[in-house]
Amino acid sequence: MKYIDGFREPDAALFLRRRIEEHAEALAADGRTVRLMEVCGSHTMAVGRFGIREMLPPQVELISGPGCPVCVTGTGYVDAAIELAARDVTIATFGDMLRVPGSRSTLARARSEGARVEVCYSPEGALELARREPDRQVVFLAIGFETTVAPGVSLVRTAAREGLGNLSLLTAFKLVPPALEALIADPELSIDGFLCPAHVSAIIGAEAYRPVVERHGLPCVIASFEPLDILLGIDRLLELLVARRAELVNQYRRVVRPEGNRRAQELIAAWLEPVDADWRGLGSIPRSGLGLREEHASWDAARRFGITIGPGESNPHCRCGDVLRGKIRPPECALFGRSCVPARPIGACMVSAEGTCAAYYKYARTA
Repeated sequence: MKYIDGFREPDAALFLRRRIEEHAEALAADGRTVRLMEVCGSHTMAVGRFGIREMLPPQVELISGPGCPVCVTGTGYVDAAIELAARDVTIATFGDMLRVPGSRSTLARARSEGARVEVCYSPEGALELARREPDRQVVFLAIGFETTVAPGVSLVRTAAREGLGNLSLLTAFKLVPPALEALIADPELSIDGFLCPAHVSAIIGAEAYRPVVERHGLPCVIASFEPLDILLGIDRLLELLVARRAELVNQYRRVVRPEGNRRAQELIAAWLEPVDADWRGLGSIPRSGLGLREEHASWDAARRFGITIGPGESNPHCRCGDVLRGKIRPPECALFGRSCVPARPIGACMVSAEGTCAAYYKYARTA
């Protein structure tokens, strides 16, 4: 029986595929090929699951960028978390972080050796740990893009209101627009347009991408994660590229507003400020992260415990960084599907459910 709903209707998908092919023919007649990048881990998994990349004509290449928050978290950050765990501090983290490789170990290994590493399904879990053991320090690993920043900040805001002095954040928040600027500046990539993330855009607003469009003349289309949403996004990008027009298009208007979520933005601005941030594969990008403001420094775990987050060391044979930049596809890494598999990941891109390597292994791996 065919599965049909408003976002997976087969006839609509076939119609959009034909439109995409027509755009590709127009590009070919003009001697052009294009590279589109999606920068959201949920897009990456949906593209693999629904075979969207295989539907595209040869003139259109869809590459995955640094859209997985766990994947872009630097090795040095993992090292710092492991160091804290060794100091008899309880580490509260989302489950994806357990197997992300540090320079020489993982949080999962630290836990197996006796460290207190607790998996939380929301920041509220860290708060419950701090309430339950008021005499024990709890550090929440506050990573992620704009979507998860406000819940992380609300964690320490609540702790401050309740007088819980045993909770702090080890921050590695990342901002999407500065990453787009860094990708555009990379001469090896030659990106022609971006398929922008949905959940992030709901927080920062569609207009956050306006500078990217106007400064660099690249179209940006915001799309959700259902197959028709993604196909519509690709169709609109190609339509703009055929017409040689750079525009910002919000195709997720049912959720994303031009101005975004003002309440979340105000909360974030009250507690955090832009800082330079280290991205796996992209290096240090100016003002691409968020750190606690000076007046809230007492909630910063790095300052509280005198921890320095250094650059760390990555496996020299792992090309996760090149995958995150869109420079290569996962099968081009010699470790992919051989020594690096989901059960035994060597690179961060194979760890997370939103990682590009994990998506390729699950949906696009050839026998």
